[in-house]
Amino acid sequence: MSNTGKPVQIIMIEDDEGHARLIEKNIRRAGVSNEIIPFGNGTDALNHLLGEDGTGEISAGRQLLILLDLNLPDMGGVDILERVKANVHLKRAPVIVLTTTDDAGEIQRCYDLGANVYITKPVDYDGFANAIRQLGLFFSVIKVPEAQ
Repeated sequence: MSNTGKPVQIIMIEDDEGHARLIEKNIRRAGVSNEIIPFGNGTDALNHLLGEDGTGEISAGRQLLILLDLNLPDMGGVDILERVKANVHLKRAPVIVLTTTDDAGEIQRCYDLGANVYITKPVDYDGFANAIRQLGLFFSVIKVPEAQ
C-alpha cells in the first residue's frame, strides 16, 4: 500500500487554548494549509495516535507531524515523545516540542528521544513562523515514498 502524496496531518498536543490558537495562526501565516487536529491532553492524543489497542497500527498509513507541548495536565510530554518514538508506526513522524522551559537537560533529553525541533514559548512570531517554515522542509521530505 503506497501512501505517497498523502497530505500530512498536524497533531497539536497543547492544553493552553491561547497558545493553541497562536500556534495555529502562525502555521497558517507560514503558508501551511494542512489539517490541524488539536488535543488538550496526552491521553486523548495517544488514543488517537496509538488506537484503543495501543499498537499504533491505526497510524500505519498516516502522514503525521506532531506538535507537542511538554506541560500537559495529565502526563508529561516527554512520556508521549517516548511512546511515539518507541512505536514502529509512529517513530518516523517528526515531532516539534513546544515548551515554556529552557532547561538544557530537558531539551537534550527530547533530542535524545528523537524530537526534531525544540521551540521555547512564549515564542516570538518571527521565530515561530521561521521554525514552521523549516517544517515545510519536513513536509516535503515526509512525502517521499519509502524504499520498497
